[in-house]
Amino acid sequence: MIADNSTNLAALYKVLFEDEKLELSEECVQKVEESFNFLQSFSNDKIIYGINTGFGPMAQYRIEDQSLIDLQYNIIRSHSTGVGKPLPKLYVKAAMIARLYTFLQGKSGVHKELVLLLCEFINRGIYPFIPEHGSVGASGDLVQLAHIALTLIGEGEVFYQGQLCDTATVLQENELKPFSMHIREGLSVTNGTSVMTGIGIVNLIYAQKLLHWSVVASVMMNEIAASYDDFMAQALNGAKHHRGQQEIAAMMREWVSDSQCVLQRENELYNQIHKEKIFEHKVQPYYSLRCVPQILGPIYDELKNAEEVLINEINSACDNPIIDPDTQNIYHGGNFHGDYVSFEMDKLKIAVTKLTMLSERQLNYLFHDRINGILPPFVNLGVLGLNYGLQASQFTATSTTAECQTLSNPMYVHSIPNNNDNQDIVSMGTNSALLAKTVIENSYQVMAIQFMGIVQAIDYLRIQEKLSSKSRQVYEEIRSFFPAFTEDTPKYKEIEQMITYLKNKINTL
Repeated sequence: MIADNSTNLAALYKVLFEDEKLELSEECVQKVEESFNFLQSFSNDKIIYGINTGFGPMAQYRIEDQSLIDLQYNIIRSHSTGVGKPLPKLYVKAAMIARLYTFLQGKSGVHKELVLLLCEFINRGIYPFIPEHGSVGASGDLVQLAHIALTLIGEGEVFYQGQLCDTATVLQENELKPFSMHIREGLSVTNGTSVMTGIGIVNLIYAQKLLHWSVVASVMMNEIAASYDDFMAQALNGAKHHRGQQEIAAMMREWVSDSQCVLQRENELYNQIHKEKIFEHKVQPYYSLRCVPQILGPIYDELKNAEEVLINEINSACDNPIIDPDTQNIYHGGNFHGDYVSFEMDKLKIAVTKLTMLSERQLNYLFHDRINGILPPFVNLGVLGLNYGLQASQFTATSTTAECQTLSNPMYVHSIPNNNDNQDIVSMGTNSALLAKTVIENSYQVMAIQFMGIVQAIDYLRIQEKLSSKSRQVYEEIRSFFPAFTEDTPKYKEIEQMITYLKNKINTL
């Protein structure tokens, strides 16, 4: 794939999930060179932050010419202070891609050698060891980006071919040389929003898949319940002027179009005479079945907004200062501030938590025989009392949903001044992105258990042939690795298999 100074989510998906290689366009490399050459000429005899001054609150101290290169190495080494679990390689790759696109804007003043080496890391599957914790989100992801920079200068550790290795050894094996410091490369690599943006991109892709599966599960739930189909109707949902609600309803109508399970209200209640005083079949199902377009609609809208924010961020110059050859000037400001990403990740995790709550309530409908009135407790296909079906799986789903609810408290408003109060208000964007990541992982766990219950319910009711063709395909795919069961067996491995299926089955882009 040719990389220029702009990308989109579909292109990012191919690089992240299909291992498509990046090839830098000549125009981009030329733009990087122009920015570097301008900085080199402009910076003579001028005071420019991070080039001949200290960093952060140390900016008031001038650095002598003989120490300028050491200055750039010092910020990398001094800021490699992250702690906690290593960030998984997919998120590291996304962070490196985000950093690459910042440089490709041609407003960072870095030497092309750095850009070319970063591209080689991405293409060869060389993933810097980045601890999860350390960023306050302004000046961006200083600590985590420093861990990337540390490997680009040949130090630190990287994950390569599944192993944690010494960086210098991996570079030697790949016949790559660490980049050399020229003017401001140390500051440029460490300064910006690329880690939170990279995590955010992966979060968004996984959240889009969750939304797809939530629509699928909701349709199949209504097929199991033999719901009246008018809650999906265009006329009903068109009466409310929200794009997301209308889109979700349209998706559900398209998915269920050839189903023989759902009922038409006109046929059942309008065109027949009913004299009974109590209707055995619910005239309107529970909200978790009936209000799906109204619940998932705002989530659809939020994912669209998150995509716009994250793609704008990845296609931006997010470091400081900004080198602008077009205006022949250098601008000092705060493009490293991660508020856009932080705010959006908080909204994303709230959206996914609500999606998870819907899944948990639908799951409870399946498992609660006195609510659904058509299934055995816990969709237990064995001997009631002797066997337990998916009873204990609900504990997992309930506790995990509760954790999502707690984690959905906003990070965006938890600024704590630090850095000698130079950073007196910060974004906490990477923390927000990491919390969203946890909420998304939790949501897959809950949804995995829900789909286990769905296929058990379909088998109990023997409605396989009446399902919509798309629901039938999902049912058969799941049953290919998760057979119907009556005897009690441990289910933790099957839950993991289901999570893998849900994550990998579809590309929603």
